[in-house]
Amino acid sequence: MQVAILMIHVAIAIALVVLILLQQGKGAEAGAAFGGGASQTVFGSRGSGSFLSRTTAVLAAAFFATSLTLAYFASQTGDAPEVGIPDSRLIEQQRGLPTLDDEADDVDNTAPVLEESEE
Repeated sequence: MQVAILMIHVAIAIALVVLILLQQGKGAEAGAAFGGGASQTVFGSRGSGSFLSRTTAVLAAAFFATSLTLAYFASQTGDAPEVGIPDSRLIEQQRGLPTLDDEADDVDNTAPVLEESEE
């Protein structure tokens, strides 16, 4: 179900981008008032402003709703994933390295000194 909501979310995001790019800016109204071809639009002589703005508002509300739903699903899965980056303590235990919980007194922390060879 989460994947389906995510696919709907992406489709709404793409539709929002397209609708926002289709809309005219506020400065375009002055040119349209003096016969800028407003009668030749697909949406009639009144223009596409109300249709596109209503559709954008509906899609924005749907985008908000899907965002909240996906955030809710993400908060409910509080368990660590089974695959991915393992815990550092698990790696140290598998390698036989001492963990922070072990006492560090019995571990030799000195690094071997490498001698420089003369050439």
